[in-house]
Amino acid sequence: MPDTFTEVSSRSWFSRIGDSIKGIFFGFLLILGAIVLLWWNEGRAIRRIKTLREGLQAVIPVSADSVDSANAGKLVQMSGLATTTETLADYEFGVSANALKLERDAEMYQWVETEKTHTQKNLGGGTTTTKTYDYQQGWRSGRIDSNHFKHPEGHANPAIPYSPREFVAGKITVGAFTLSPELVAKINGHEALPVTSTDSLPAPLRATIQLVDGKIYIGSNSASPVLGDERVSFRVVKPVMVSLVAQQTGNTFKAYRSKVGGSVELLQVGEYSADQMFAHARENNRLLTWGLRLLGWLLMYFGFRLLFAPLEVLADFIPILGSIVGFGTGMLAFFLSAPLSLLVVAVAWIYYRPLFGIALIAVAVAIPVLIHKQFKKKPPVTTSPA
Repeated sequence: MPDTFTEVSSRSWFSRIGDSIKGIFFGFLLILGAIVLLWWNEGRAIRRIKTLREGLQAVIPVSADSVDSANAGKLVQMSGLATTTETLADYEFGVSANALKLERDAEMYQWVETEKTHTQKNLGGGTTTTKTYDYQQGWRSGRIDSNHFKHPEGHANPAIPYSPREFVAGKITVGAFTLSPELVAKINGHEALPVTSTDSLPAPLRATIQLVDGKIYIGSNSASPVLGDERVSFRVVKPVMVSLVAQQTGNTFKAYRSKVGGSVELLQVGEYSADQMFAHARENNRLLTWGLRLLGWLLMYFGFRLLFAPLEVLADFIPILGSIVGFGTGMLAFFLSAPLSLLVVAVAWIYYRPLFGIALIAVAVAIPVLIHKQFKKKPPVTTSPA
């Protein structure tokens, strides 16, 4: 049965006002951080675009069957079977496979803490906060440090006997070439490796385990787990067809450095042309760029919310009035952060790409102007017929 603890705390109106005033400083920091992030992101995105464009113009397709010394130092593209002669083994469990990677996942049945918080505004500007801590046992990978629980008493998690691990082949080849560790790290496509027999397990372990759905269960009864029980499963990456783009160095590879300071070192599982790989890299760059733009805008938005927080707290003396002011300051924070974020992006683009940047500035200026005009519009005057 889960254990539940509830804590109730109160804050006065004056305490909240003091904290909101202190929050103004952090609001300025968030806005400054957002500006720095947005500026850096545009420079990074443009540098990546130029790097990929340069790489696509410089790349040459080569065969993986033999190493041509004439291509040393050049950006090359090839496809071939990534394979190894090594057998990876987890000797603690006697599990082995001819694979590029062998991964062990270890789950323990342990205490898990969940927290729920509810804050209610009171007449007079104070607040009452109720925090509920719920503890129940469940399966989680690795071990949760129960010392960080709010109520660790009676909810201590034991040490995990076996931790998650990953084994990687020391030498992985594609034809006559050896992949660099950086390229090996990009290979994915794990698939389950079920354990079907206990014969290969160490003798001391064999008597204490069960096999359940291809997993090793360490405990007395898999149908009724108790605290500290563990189940271990395995996944592998088998030899697989890969395509790569990198700078040839002897019979291996390293990242290609572009003139603008970027790098090209691509690998995809499957057989792809250079055009397809660079298109995929451009799409990844686009997604990352927009993700960081969104993050920068959110930081700026919450920064403005912190700047306006004292107004909301002052109005919270009457809770419904505070809610109305909070809605208004939230809208104001949005209408300030959106054009300012666009303006930062536009100025960055003017620095890196002038024509596109000027267009963005026009959009950023137009937003508040249109909003201002919309609010200044007067409703049409209607007259009743005689």
